[in-house]
Amino acid sequence: MHLKEGCSLLLKLYKPSIPFVLNTNPFLNHKHPETEQNQTVLCESDVLNRLKHERDITLALEYFKYIANSKSFKQTFFTYKIMIEKLGHECEMDGVQYLLQQMKLEGLSCSEDLFISVINSYQRAGSAERALKMFYRMQDFGCKLTVKIYNHILDALLNENRFQMISPIYSNMKKDGMEPNVFTYNILLKALCKNDRVDGARKLLEEMSNKECSPDAVSYTTIISAMCKLGKVQEAKELAMKFTPIVPVYNALINGVCGESKIEEAFQLLDEMLEKGIGPNVITYTTIINTLSKVRNFELALACLAKMFVRGCSPNIHTFASLIKGFFFQGRLYEALDIWELMIREGFVPNVVVYDTLIHGLCSNNNMCEAVAVFNQMESNGCPPNVTTYSSLIDGFAKSGDLVGASETWNKMITCSCRPNVVAYTCMVDVLCRNFMFNQAYCLIENMAMENCPPNTVTFNIFIKGLCGSGRVDWALKVFNQMGKFGCLPNITTYNELLDGLFRVNNFTEAFELVREMEERVIEPNLVSYNTIISGFCCAEMPVEALQLVGKMLVRGTEPDNITLNIVINAYCKQGTVKNAVQLMDGMRAAREWRPDIIAYTSLIWGICKWTGVEEAIVYLHKMLNEGISPNVATWNVLVRGLISNMGDSVSIHFLDGILGSGFDMRV
Repeated sequence: MHLKEGCSLLLKLYKPSIPFVLNTNPFLNHKHPETEQNQTVLCESDVLNRLKHERDITLALEYFKYIANSKSFKQTFFTYKIMIEKLGHECEMDGVQYLLQQMKLEGLSCSEDLFISVINSYQRAGSAERALKMFYRMQDFGCKLTVKIYNHILDALLNENRFQMISPIYSNMKKDGMEPNVFTYNILLKALCKNDRVDGARKLLEEMSNKECSPDAVSYTTIISAMCKLGKVQEAKELAMKFTPIVPVYNALINGVCGESKIEEAFQLLDEMLEKGIGPNVITYTTIINTLSKVRNFELALACLAKMFVRGCSPNIHTFASLIKGFFFQGRLYEALDIWELMIREGFVPNVVVYDTLIHGLCSNNNMCEAVAVFNQMESNGCPPNVTTYSSLIDGFAKSGDLVGASETWNKMITCSCRPNVVAYTCMVDVLCRNFMFNQAYCLIENMAMENCPPNTVTFNIFIKGLCGSGRVDWALKVFNQMGKFGCLPNITTYNELLDGLFRVNNFTEAFELVREMEERVIEPNLVSYNTIISGFCCAEMPVEALQLVGKMLVRGTEPDNITLNIVINAYCKQGTVKNAVQLMDGMRAAREWRPDIIAYTSLIWGICKWTGVEEAIVYLHKMLNEGISPNVATWNVLVRGLISNMGDSVSIHFLDGILGSGFDMRV
């Protein structure tokens, strides 16, 4: 880029920008001879020293401009280099381009190191495409192509996963007669693995060996990690056996088997490391501890932590965070806090990730006072909260019904210039919906789109659930139809919430229309969908259709649960086919090791009382008691009503007298 005389370039600085004009015309700014004679000539080392130690980019630019436009000093390659690097560090790429152009005008060539610095600056700025354009113009600035420069441009493209651009650059490199080195190959391997092209990566590994460019630890670890992520753990183990494994490779394999919850294999690999004299590091142990915490095997996880200390391998922040998270997930609050205290005693300074883990755990366990205390401690310890911290607190306040706490946290987040993300917005939408502030919730959703943080399907599902739960199903349907405007598609949860809302207000026409729409869009129902629709059929007095849907559900491979069976038993009883209900209950008990619950028995007893007689209902009451299921108020109500309607029956009178005489607590 070249500026005409008298033009200026405004740099995109965080501070007020400075017009950047370098004078290259010897006839401009012609000064009086006496002034020129009195002007001090500057030494290059002094200029470099001042530019190097000036932290304020604005002042550095002022000084650079001053000496460039004066007769006191002629800019050199090194002064340009230090100023280009300073601008590049601030991602001021227009200024970098300007100075490169000025160097070209003054006949100063750009070195390999300087050009690499420019490419890295573009990478930091997230402008790999502009870096590539500069790469193609590199020879215009007197810089020759080298393998090192090729490696850096390839790495910049990989950083933004510009996979389609990487292959042509590699081809050009070979055309230019440059032999790739191990760094080149490792970049290409990462690019292939990042795009799930593991087979291509393995072929490239063979090419490396054929060209006598031995793969290093990075090469093997990259491929083995990618294979494990794709579930090809066994193939990865076979590949690892072809060379002498190192710690990173073992860590990748252990991470792979842990991802499949194969704990025994993880310990086998750990033992294999020790047998070969390869010392496991903190990543090895932390991976295993994290998996053990996820599967709730805390005794073994703590034993593994103790083994770390014994073997002189110190845990890190992530080790403790895994244990804290696991204990909280299972509701073991005190154990989680014990691990936190152990971490502090061991001298670890918590970072924002561990603080977030602790605060999220406290909020999930409805301990908001403690969560707020940790939040305040976090701030006082000089660890600024991030958007995850605020989101956890807002979500915790939402679930505990504290609108004020959630609102104050939101306002503090905005005041502290912490930009909310879609999770934080969604948590706040949830708070407002729980407090029936639907207009404010919808305004927040619209604001998300304006703030370039568009709502997602989860946001809409929470809003629709709130509307349906308060009976505002018409509004929920309108929102459902507007989701596309925000770039969102409904998922099965969206349909489930709407169906539940429509059936609750007996809007069967719209509900069944929505079911047809699901079928047309080939949206596969899940267990919740089936239970909701089966219940809706029963409410609409369509028991035959309900039972047909159960059959379809079984054919499609969806296992019914207690809710499904309770709905069907209730449907049979309402239909008057009590024998079918009894057969279903007995059949499910025998075939699936299913135990009927209080709801199933109460529905059955009601049906027997209505269609068969109280005497048989009492038989099922005894069965229920023998299975250790205590009748509740609904059960007793059903029986008493049945008995009263049959007061002339001697069995009914005898049974009622027995209940009243025994002092049985019918409120159980």
